Amino acid sequence: MNNGKIILLGADHNGISLKDNLRDFLKDSGFVTIDLGPYDNGISVDYVDYANQLAQIINRGDVGSGILICGTGVGMSIVANKVDGIRAVLAHNFNTAIKSREHNDSNILCLGAWINDNETNLEIVAGWLKEKFGEYRHVRRLSKIDPNPVGKLVFTNGVFDILHSGHIELLKFAKRLGDKLVVGLNSDASVKRLKGPDRPVNSELDRKAVLESIKYVDEVVIFDEQKSTNIIKMLKPAIVVKGGEWTADEVRIRDEISEDIEVKVCPLIHGYSSTKIISNIKG
Repeated sequence: MNNGKIILLGADHNGISLKDNLRDFLKDSGFVTIDLGPYDNGISVDYVDYANQLAQIINRGDVGSGILICGTGVGMSIVANKVDGIRAVLAHNFNTAIKSREHNDSNILCLGAWINDNETNLEIVAGWLKEKFGEYRHVRRLSKIDPNPVGKLVFTNGVFDILHSGHIELLKFAKRLGDKLVVGLNSDASVKRLKGPDRPVNSELDRKAVLESIKYVDEVVIFDEQKSTNIIKMLKPAIVVKGGEWTADEVRIRDEISEDIEVKVCPLIHGYSSTKIISNIKG
């Protein structure tokens, strides 16, 4: 089952009633819920335990998102955000909830059972679940708040014929996501197939040497295919980074990237292009 359709639920004794209503609402909306408890509102419990358990499950990648409920939602959000990889939003209104998805890719929604009535909270949940992450301009900012990714291998690829600021931003972005950055470099033969007989301007060995001199790059691997599918299967990186105006889902389908590999898209810096630079030189 797509874990995007699975929602974790957790609360303290103040949030049990809302949690029960929310579970029925989510089921009617086509979601599968995993209720971590508690189940008896007559017994006082510590919100810390439920917030930490739910956040740890999401951190492991077993489930993609969850909802936490206490009296105000404040305690839940504080605890959840102490766990690596968690972006918990405390949302007392609809606009905050949807903006936290669009701008911050929030993966936990924290609600206050004392703050809003059930109907308002259900509207907040519906908006939060429906809203998508606005990758293009926000993904670069989001990478700066992710936890220090020790030991993660990151992969990106390209022609890198005549380097410009857009290339450097892509490499900087990719390196920030992991411990080691491997760059797949299109061979001279594959560049000719992609770009035409006049490309590349610089040979694969020259392009490799230049990339290896950049501080963000740990290793460069030359490959001959036009798509990076096979080299990704061989390297098995934790994260694949692509530049362009694609969504992560579109990149995954286009390059046949398996679900166990995370895909990040770095927005292009408009106005920068190797082809444009070559044209200007010729002109």
